[in-house]
Amino acid sequence: MRRFAFTRIQSSIAVAFSCLILLTIIIMSIISYNLSADAVKKKSQDYTSQIIDQVDRNIKSYITSMEYISLMTLNHADVRTFMQSTSNNKLKDDDATRLRIRDYFRSILNSRKDITSIMLAGDTGSYFVSDRSNASLKPNLNVSNQSWFDKAREAQGLVVISPPHIQNIFMNEYRWVISFSREIRSNNDKQSFGVFSIDLDFDVINNICSDISIGQRGYIFIVDEEGKVIYHPQQQIVYSNLKSEMIEQVLHSENGSFITNEGANSRMYTTKNSGYGWKIVGVAYLDELVSNKQTMKRSFLLWGALCIMIGLVCAVIISHRLSLPIKRLESYMREIEEGNFNIRSDLTSANEIGKLSKRFNIMIGKISELMKQIVVEQEFKRKSELKALQAQINPHFLYNTLGSIVWMAEGKKMEEVVTMTLALSNLLRASIGKGSELIPIQVEIEHITNYLTIQKMRYKSKLDFRIDIDKEIMRCKTLKLILQPLVENCIYHGIKYKSGTGIIQIIGEKSQDCILLKVLDNGVGIEPEKLKQILLNDHSFEDKGVGVTNVNERIRLYFGEPYGLSFKSQGEGTEVTICIPIIE
Repeated sequence: MRRFAFTRIQSSIAVAFSCLILLTIIIMSIISYNLSADAVKKKSQDYTSQIIDQVDRNIKSYITSMEYISLMTLNHADVRTFMQSTSNNKLKDDDATRLRIRDYFRSILNSRKDITSIMLAGDTGSYFVSDRSNASLKPNLNVSNQSWFDKAREAQGLVVISPPHIQNIFMNEYRWVISFSREIRSNNDKQSFGVFSIDLDFDVINNICSDISIGQRGYIFIVDEEGKVIYHPQQQIVYSNLKSEMIEQVLHSENGSFITNEGANSRMYTTKNSGYGWKIVGVAYLDELVSNKQTMKRSFLLWGALCIMIGLVCAVIISHRLSLPIKRLESYMREIEEGNFNIRSDLTSANEIGKLSKRFNIMIGKISELMKQIVVEQEFKRKSELKALQAQINPHFLYNTLGSIVWMAEGKKMEEVVTMTLALSNLLRASIGKGSELIPIQVEIEHITNYLTIQKMRYKSKLDFRIDIDKEIMRCKTLKLILQPLVENCIYHGIKYKSGTGIIQIIGEKSQDCILLKVLDNGVGIEPEKLKQILLNDHSFEDKGVGVTNVNERIRLYFGEPYGLSFKSQGEGTEVTICIPIIE
């Protein structure tokens, strides 16, 4: 299932619908095709049965007419008189009676062109009368030994129909005939007078059956109760064993049909039992029963493909309509990921998607409120931290400065007292003044100038300073009191322990998209281990008071992570660089 999993719900829905439609169409096509084929087979079976019934009725009409002729002959006065007298050895040479019987036979023969000969033979071969006047019998012929004669005797008055055979009574006659024979008995059925036989031209059966076809290769054939072929359209081939029929199955089957298993040449046999000992069989080839089998297949394939295409299009459309609201919700969520909390879903359907959209809007509203609350809290926290950091000015500097002023006042150095007091006043005003946290760089430079002035008056010739600020950045904004902690570090940690005059230099310039304020000193520098701690933001080395951590955190809190402090020191002297954004 993982192998066939889809990442998009639209694909999953489309594939599921497509498989369902495809499976349904295939099953319906197979069922429809099989039902159609079965219907055609049933129709063909009914059609074949109707043909067999028609053949059976036609043959029965001939048999009925033969029975009628035999009954007429049986009741003919001359025939009965001749047969009775002959059986009593009284009229063996009654040529006049023979002639009347022959004329009677000839009259029947003239009225029926399908009859080839009519014969009357004695029970033991004692006499023989036919429609022929000058016909010669075959030599050494014993009529009582003929199969039609024996079967008529065995039937005891019922009509017997022989299989097709060559006429074997008269010289120079070789017609294929079917013999209808019947024993003539006395009124009390105790005495046999002889056998009456009519030879029917085989062409009659052939004409009845030959013009009948079932499909292009189907046909009709007839067998008797012993399995002998009465009629077959390829009779000579059957007799030559070049063609075979399912005779055994035909003999054992009742009225109905059965199908052979012969692959592409499979046949359907439809049989019917006649009332005169024959079985009429219709043979149809299965591949012809559905003569338009390929057309049906192509039709089913064409319509199936069309239905599949329509189903696939419908599946894609339905899956798109089902997944479209979800995609829209996904796009709304993507906008929220990008920070747009003012987006709202406009899906208002009454289904699950609409309910999900409503919950989505409620969730975004609550998230937006929480975000605003967090922003307010963070802003308040940031201001509090800035104020707290700003309030961490170490009063130690103030104490020292005031002590210096007292010392200069006692020394009657009034001009230095005025200068130092004015500088301290300006410094304190900048430190505790209220208002905006951002001040022009010019104000910050004035503040650090006052601070350095005080420190120089305190340290005399041990400290000197230079300030070099690009005039272009003087009006740009910066956080206040970010230079003093750095300068203080330079004095107390760099220059204080240096022999000779210490020089502090402050440089300001614009660099691409930011402003760089650099504080340089020529003091003892920073030890490598301490510099490493500073670069790793480890502030455990700093004592209480205002330091580089204070300045760095204030800058980053206000302007963001890209800005802050960087350090350089190679054993002597230190360079601290402040990076802030350009704010006009």
